[in-house]
Amino acid sequence: MQRYQRYLLRQLVGPFVLVALGLTAVVWLSQSLRIIDLIVNKGLSLSAFMLMSMLVLPTFLGAILPIAFFCALLFAYNRLNIDSELVSLRAAGVSQWSLAKPALLMATAVAAVSYAIVMYVMPVSHQEFKERQFVLRGDHSLLLLEEGTFNTLSDGVTVYIRGREGNSLNGILVHDARDPERPVTMMAERGILLRTSQGPRFTLINGHRQRVDRDTSRLSLLNFERYTIDLGDFVQSGGSRHREPRERFIDELLSPDAEGVETMRGKFLSEAHSRIVTPLFAYVLMAIAMAALLSGNVDRRGYWRRMLVAIAAAVLFEALALFLVNASAKNSQLIPLMYLNPALVIAAAVVFMRRRLLLRLLGGRTAALGPGAQG
Repeated sequence: MQRYQRYLLRQLVGPFVLVALGLTAVVWLSQSLRIIDLIVNKGLSLSAFMLMSMLVLPTFLGAILPIAFFCALLFAYNRLNIDSELVSLRAAGVSQWSLAKPALLMATAVAAVSYAIVMYVMPVSHQEFKERQFVLRGDHSLLLLEEGTFNTLSDGVTVYIRGREGNSLNGILVHDARDPERPVTMMAERGILLRTSQGPRFTLINGHRQRVDRDTSRLSLLNFERYTIDLGDFVQSGGSRHREPRERFIDELLSPDAEGVETMRGKFLSEAHSRIVTPLFAYVLMAIAMAALLSGNVDRRGYWRRMLVAIAAAVLFEALALFLVNASAKNSQLIPLMYLNPALVIAAAVVFMRRRLLLRLLGGRTAALGPGAQG
């Protein structure tokens, strides 16, 4: 690699890292807001919340990296043009393809990292996120005991709490009608949710327990200072659950086992081919940026119009790619279009660059021959 190409590569790395971090932070914040209620209202610890929010990131990193690379290309090459560095390199005889080589090398690195993310990191992290979410949904001590509402733990068991501050509760009513002939009602001034190795437990403090025997129509009353209820009987068992397409590896998506539902086969295939083609978007966006910035006449004021056209082309390409992913999930015959879309864009960008170069060469040759050459 020539020295000027290493210089161009360094000019790309800095903006790429900054844009990638910025986009990642925005996506992380937006996704964290979706599960923020787990820490605000459900008593989830901050460390567990941070872990779950980080597990969501790999799902979007495969799409973020090519976009960050595209933004870095537009910024770096436009700045090099404004500073007349590209003009100097062209004057020294450097070709357009040599100027584009650092972008091509970086596109290869971005595609390789994206493949590692979508093929391994994303299914592992998404599966871990779903497993933790599944466990939390079954843990009634965290999710179902909400203040000011009648919480149904299971058929016949209802809990009402007037107020809640973390694991401390007040104004508690528990009604257990699992045995219709002997319903039990407990009321307490306050209570505490405890997590033990045997499972979640609910300790009532300063209350009484009423039990009605419908056979004898007798009411028994028990006052207590402390009464413990084992919530393990009401927590959903781990059991098995159906794994989503994003939780599966590529071989599982292409050849679903008995666990896969037949009606989900289209989504499996669409997800598999999406993982194959999405990292290649780095090459597509690079081709769009290079066609816009390395072709045509030099303008020291910048390539703002070309950049706007490139951005519009990139947005249109990404929108069409997203549409094809969703459409192919319903109709598998559209899957080849997921590969045709980037191939056509790259081909169009290459033809555009070669055409502008050819017109420039022909224009220079005509000028050299003079007006009489046309006769």
